[in-house]
Amino acid sequence: MKIFEKKIIIYNPVKGTVKNLSEVNDEMFSKKLMGNGFAVEPNSNNLYSPVKGKVTSVFPTKHAISIKAKGNQDVLIHIGIDTVELNGDGFEMIAAEGDTVDFNTKLVSVDFDYIKSSGKETDVIVVFPEAKDKELSIEYGTTNQNEEIGLLK
Repeated sequence: MKIFEKKIIIYNPVKGTVKNLSEVNDEMFSKKLMGNGFAVEPNSNNLYSPVKGKVTSVFPTKHAISIKAKGNQDVLIHIGIDTVELNGDGFEMIAAEGDTVDFNTKLVSVDFDYIKSSGKETDVIVVFPEAKDKELSIEYGTTNQNEEIGLLK
């Protein structure tokens, strides 16, 4: 019996429709090659942290952020499909490496209209690259940002 089991509460990072990774139009994510997780079709331009933790990396192209959560669990937030090709255009980064974050912490403002007009998809993808031995439970459907949508245990 694990007395101090480390559960990670997961919050919706952006208002929209939470969906299964298998629905993402990128095989790296849909086949879980980057890890298990979920995606959100966004209805808002403000992206918040899905977990409590510390920002460990902000990609130079601003399309991805890494967070270290409880239990040394890595969390990757990837904004859009093939958005690395935009070289940071359409992203206003608010969080910085080393910042302590939680579900109330705004990480980035994203111009999803610009992303769409650039021919890119807007799914916000959250994956747990090293959680192969952990159980992930996510509630799918339309939710507001900052709502609790699941657990990683």
